[in-house]
Amino acid sequence: MGISSFRILVADSFERWRRYVCSALEQDQSLRVVGVASDGLDAVQRAIELNPDLVLLGLGLPKLNRIEAAKQISKAIPGVKLLFATQTTDADVIAETLRSGAHGYIWKMDAGRDLLLAIRAILRGEKFIGDGM
Repeated sequence: MGISSFRILVADSFERWRRYVCSALEQDQSLRVVGVASDGLDAVQRAIELNPDLVLLGLGLPKLNRIEAAKQISKAIPGVKLLFATQTTDADVIAETLRSGAHGYIWKMDAGRDLLLAIRAILRGEKFIGDGM
């Protein structure tokens, strides 16, 4: 997979956050937002339809919790990368998401600094945990 084809699905219940992320990602021409979802079920369905390289998941997804959504997406799309974004810094929650197959975890308040850093690290095959964690 070439870096120019890195496709991203943004899944979060907060519309302003989704818009912010899409706008931030548009600044990097090697990244392409292929879709957005507002809840866990929609995230799974959109991921299956769009076959993204990375899914950015908010932790507070309605209809299907983050862990179940992550498991279903990973099962449906082997090799997909999962990046979680949240407003919590709870170590147990972070550990739970990493055990569920997450490749990265950022705090939403630090997204201006960490979002692209996290995606680039994940592209290199690394895990990324934001400094605010």
